[in-house]
Amino acid sequence: MQDHIRQRVLDISRHIIKTSATVRKTATLFGVSKSTVHKDVTERLPSINEQMALEVRKILDTNKAERHLRGGEATRKKYKEQEDSSLPGKDFPYS
Repeated sequence: MQDHIRQRVLDISRHIIKTSATVRKTATLFGVSKSTVHKDVTERLPSINEQMALEVRKILDTNKAERHLRGGEATRKKYKEQEDSSLPGKDFPYS
């Protein structure tokens, strides 16, 4: 494995462990695709550091178990903001 890839795998893994970040947020932060992050932590990391791979796996499993809740919360927030912006009185000075 090339040194820069090995270093990226370790950096990504440390970040996920430290922040419990999702694959998507980690990918954005590191400027790589979600697929790259996933491959780094599920395929490459176990051959580099088995203990770290187990820690990352726990976090990924937790994130996966909670993703439907995050999605529901995001949808609720979206529609709440739309509802708030369409209330009379917000845009009308005469109410």
